[in-house]
Amino acid sequence: MLHLRLISPAARTDEATAVLEDCPGVTNIVVLPGAAREPKGDLILCDAARESANEVLGKLKWLQQEGSIAIEQVDLSLSKAATDAIEEAPGEPDDAVVWEELAYKLHSDSHITWAYLAFLAIATQLAGIGVLQNSPILIVGAMVLGPEFGAVAAVCFGLLHLRWHLIINSFKTLVIGFTVAIAITFACALVSNWLGWIDLGNLRVNEEVQFIVKPDRWSFIVALLAGVAGVLSITAGKSSALVGVFISVTTVPAAGYLAVALALADWPEVAGSVSQLAVNILGMIIAGTATLLVQRKFWPQVGRRSSV
Repeated sequence: MLHLRLISPAARTDEATAVLEDCPGVTNIVVLPGAAREPKGDLILCDAARESANEVLGKLKWLQQEGSIAIEQVDLSLSKAATDAIEEAPGEPDDAVVWEELAYKLHSDSHITWAYLAFLAIATQLAGIGVLQNSPILIVGAMVLGPEFGAVAAVCFGLLHLRWHLIINSFKTLVIGFTVAIAITFACALVSNWLGWIDLGNLRVNEEVQFIVKPDRWSFIVALLAGVAGVLSITAGKSSALVGVFISVTTVPAAGYLAVALALADWPEVAGSVSQLAVNILGMIIAGTATLLVQRKFWPQVGRRSSV
């Protein structure tokens, strides 16, 4: 269930409550006349099944300009009315995509933040060390730590809705993020080479991690599957599944390998790393966009009730 807190101008409160009463899956409606001060108006509280949220938000879109809409996740609702509302709403909660919620989340993920840069840089350095130490465990750790899928999913959402500003910002986040992470890892590898800690021989005895620089048809297929799984995990709120997506694709390991190969001037490995990185990102964008399209157009409860 979702909990909605609405502020409506007094003159339109009856219109707002009529929408809530007519939508299947909405219950626990409470109206507090004159309770809101900023913006001024009536406070309306209600609970709605996830499957009904798009219809409610679509019909109350005017409240975004004239009042306010806030949504919270209800972890537990012990109420027969709530249970009946969920049963009344079409489809299953895990299958329903609340498009406004997804848009807000992905807009946030498309921005460059210090935390994003720090996590990506640390993950890339771990991947670089994993390449030099021939350690698949470190490679997997780097994959889990990488935060880049949020920006990839934002590109998918932007392509679906032709939001070019979101697409440009998301690509900028990916390019700048990987550039900074690779540059930091390159500098560390270069210093390590000068100190004699590493040399080109480290890249000649790393058979366990050679898959990073050898993209093939399977790399693209894995990227496609990861893109589908990643989008489904975000829309369904399955964070544990998203971790599996991170482990599936070698974007961060490819960036780490690229930085190390640049520092050691191993140009064939540089080319392989760039190819692997491009294949993974392209595959995830194609599959992620297709998955969002299917969720929007062909899943019954999404197709009938989508307002975006």
